[in-house]
Amino acid sequence: MIGNMAVVHMSEAEVVKDIASVLAQVRQGVEVVVEQDHRAVAVIKPSQPVGRMISEVIADLKARGSGAAMDEDFARDIEEGIKAQRQPWNPPSWG
Repeated sequence: MIGNMAVVHMSEAEVVKDIASVLAQVRQGVEVVVEQDHRAVAVIKPSQPVGRMISEVIADLKARGSGAAMDEDFARDIEEGIKAQRQPWNPPSWG
């Protein structure tokens, strides 16, 4: 176990045989270590949100007495950053 997360070790063949079941386990909080010849080659684990909600940041600034304000340009930048995170990642090919 890592923290409260269960860890399951599976061969590549087991993962390929039933990827839907593997992903169902991951959605339930299980971390899957994919192995080839008893050697870990990949880890599939639930995604975790990174950072803090903007509302938390604003509340923290207010609590510290900050005079920072969210103007229209800042709000637009935040919206575009959120939209960019929702786009699929298309890495360059290693041709």
